[in-house]
Amino acid sequence: MNQWINDIFQNSKRVAVPVMTHPGIELTGHRVIEAVTDGRVHYEAIKYLADHYPSFATSTIMDLTVEAEAFGCQINFPEDEVPSVVGRLVSDADSVAALQVPDLQAGRVPEYLKAVRLAVEHITDRPVLAGCIGPFSLAGRLYDMSEIMVAIYTDPEVILQLLDKCTAFILKYCAELKRLGASGVFIAEPAAGLLSNEDCMAYSTVFIRQIVQILQDDDFAVILHNCGNTGQCTQAMVESGAAALHFGNAIDMVSALQECPSSLLVMGNIDPVGIMKQASPEVVRKETLALLEATASCRNFVLSTGCDVPPQVSQENIAAFFQALDEFNLCMVYNLNTGEIPDQAQAPD
Repeated sequence: MNQWINDIFQNSKRVAVPVMTHPGIELTGHRVIEAVTDGRVHYEAIKYLADHYPSFATSTIMDLTVEAEAFGCQINFPEDEVPSVVGRLVSDADSVAALQVPDLQAGRVPEYLKAVRLAVEHITDRPVLAGCIGPFSLAGRLYDMSEIMVAIYTDPEVILQLLDKCTAFILKYCAELKRLGASGVFIAEPAAGLLSNEDCMAYSTVFIRQIVQILQDDDFAVILHNCGNTGQCTQAMVESGAAALHFGNAIDMVSALQECPSSLLVMGNIDPVGIMKQASPEVVRKETLALLEATASCRNFVLSTGCDVPPQVSQENIAAFFQALDEFNLCMVYNLNTGEIPDQAQAPD
């Protein structure tokens, strides 16, 4: 078992690993467009958050356009929002056959590798978790998401060929992240949440499993993120062999845990927009406490956000998230198992 995952299982307290980088961008005086194009700015945001918040691990930006850009997609770069893919790169068997798997010098890949390298060098008190897109989600950005949902039925061989190429690049990218010293990688596969369990197995899981079998070991963990899953493809996620599964807020966390082996790390799933960004600090605190209470019996649960925390989340809401974690752990330490979590946990005199 990966050492940092084993440390979580052995920890008497619940830990948190929110997927959170955008607040660090703002708190270091930068804009999103700077962080997603400059590896040092990206790293500085990560470092700031590691210095100021007690996350068990730190994570890089969940930017689902880096790999598509490397293949040749046009990218739109708003100044203060996440980038997005414009148009489609491939559209038929001929264009998929002609598509070349890029090298690691393409697009912004070197800047993202730089951010991970700097984070590993300078953040030494916790694991550094990198991020990349999953095979089906990448294929959807290259082929167009609506079109690929039709093509898996009308032209499955074309899509499987495209997935082979996407997986080849992701393998190459993740191997370099591992070489740089990252403790693991979030593989973000939200588009797979649009699929049935059977289709998720055929068009996502089998390709994720290739990555897991080649790269995952005691030093490097794959964390499979699927915020699109509403419960219909949880078993396909389990079958990937990933060391940890990360769920979005579209799924009931207790139900997800019931479908996962107790030996599998399960992470989630506070709503990053509706709660972390739009709610008051008190609502953030109460929602986080409620999730921790509901999952209290599951030693394999790690508190997290359901996806990457977006820009413009207040420091007060982040503090409320971690305050709830502290209150829950204090209750656990003093065995305050009354069925309710007090408004403010107090240590006994």
